[in-house]
Amino acid sequence: MRSVVVYESMFGNTRDVAEAIGRGLLRAHAGEVDVVSVSSAGAALVRDAELIVVGGPTHVHGLSRPASRHSAAQLAAKADSDLVLEPGAGGWGLREWLGELPYLPRLGAAFDTRAEGPSVLTGRASKVISRRLHGHGLVIVERPESFVVTGQNHLRPGERERAEGWGERLALAVHQRMPALV
Repeated sequence: MRSVVVYESMFGNTRDVAEAIGRGLLRAHAGEVDVVSVSSAGAALVRDAELIVVGGPTHVHGLSRPASRHSAAQLAAKADSDLVLEPGAGGWGLREWLGELPYLPRLGAAFDTRAEGPSVLTGRASKVISRRLHGHGLVIVERPESFVVTGQNHLRPGERERAEGWGERLALAVHQRMPALV
């Protein structure tokens, strides 16, 4: 089986979660796993995968937009900020990538990073991602998952480990649907 984890990350938290999901998939012997930034996720990369996992930060209750990415870049540029903007974070995002995704009858899953608090207040990009993946033909194998970022914009303790476990569960879900793949 070949899995691709595509992520958008502004300050590194979503990248950290994506890498942890990839480790979980590998630990569950899910075959080849590529973890790539949305800016490097070309059509050929996902076309050849059996499982496509997509995640990004929650901005203004949903997917990032050019304006919210610009605001994040401005936040990182402030003199008193300890935030470091990820390479390529100001440009192409999941919203645009998902808009150009072809029909792909594959298996998929969605995750996000979001602020602490009830999702009704913070929003959840993963729900939007999941719906869009489904609209492009992907069969969603697990419910969308959120990983929490603290008010200081760092992953809450234990979230990387939780993401690894979620990656393992994804591999199990794929195995249950298509035993020959794993």
